[in-house]
Amino acid sequence: MKVLVTGGAGFIGSHLVDRLIEEGHEVVVVDNLSTGKKKNLNKAATFYKLDITSSRLDRLFQIERPELISHHAAQMDVRKSVADPTFDAKSNILGLLNVLDCAVRNGARRVIFASSGGAIYGDQSTFPATETHPTHPLSPYGVSKLSSEHYLYYYQKVCGLDYTALRYGNVYGPRQDPHGEAGVVAIFTKMMLDGQQPFINGTGNQTRDYVYVNDVVEANMAVMNKKISDTFNIGTGKETSVNQLFHALAKITSSDAKEIHGPEKKGEQMRSCLDARKIYEAADWEAVVPFEEGLEHTVAWFRKK
Repeated sequence: MKVLVTGGAGFIGSHLVDRLIEEGHEVVVVDNLSTGKKKNLNKAATFYKLDITSSRLDRLFQIERPELISHHAAQMDVRKSVADPTFDAKSNILGLLNVLDCAVRNGARRVIFASSGGAIYGDQSTFPATETHPTHPLSPYGVSKLSSEHYLYYYQKVCGLDYTALRYGNVYGPRQDPHGEAGVVAIFTKMMLDGQQPFINGTGNQTRDYVYVNDVVEANMAVMNKKISDTFNIGTGKETSVNQLFHALAKITSSDAKEIHGPEKKGEQMRSCLDARKIYEAADWEAVVPFEEGLEHTVAWFRKK
């Protein structure tokens, strides 16, 4: 199958590209390299340096004729979305619409969309959250991801473009950038290995559902050939606090950093945890990499780097 991966030079997208090529698929990557990196690109993939909002995207679709689009290109920084909601919407909503219009015009059959579990639900009232949990996003980033899911539903009903939306938990692993929109795992790992002192925002009791990048890739692979136009959580169903993460990484990196707390981040969600039973029943997927094992793989990659 020919698969177009937008954001295929990024953290999650590049791992997915590697896996698709390993399975024998023909892969085309679109990435503007604003956060993605050339060194992440698989040499067996066809690469176009292009923004998803560009009018030239349609020409790419005419040339390549992908059957499936895996849409990972996005403005990922929650703080940046709060500071500039218009920029966030341009990339995450208008960019998606450009991709979907090109897909419909050029005969693509299906879209797999990288959504967000934590950002879409906002402050959870039940734990872990199922896909029917109320959606009250607390950031423009979360709003754009939820809006995108509605657009996907519209394009499926009106244009016949099948989709699957995967609501990711907090993804971590090798290739995650400790700068820019980075997650706390990458930030703490880099600082500890460099002998620096990380600071924990607020009490550190904030919890997240940390899911290893290889598990996320396998979730994408599990739904690739299934004609399921639906939304699924991708997580472990387990909460881990920032304090717990700090001490686990300190042990693995042999860091002597102390648990030091700084000011809390305004508007930060206190707890996030996803129920992934729905995708297990529909596509036989579940997260299998234990948290400590995933951290060890991540730290080993940062050491090599």
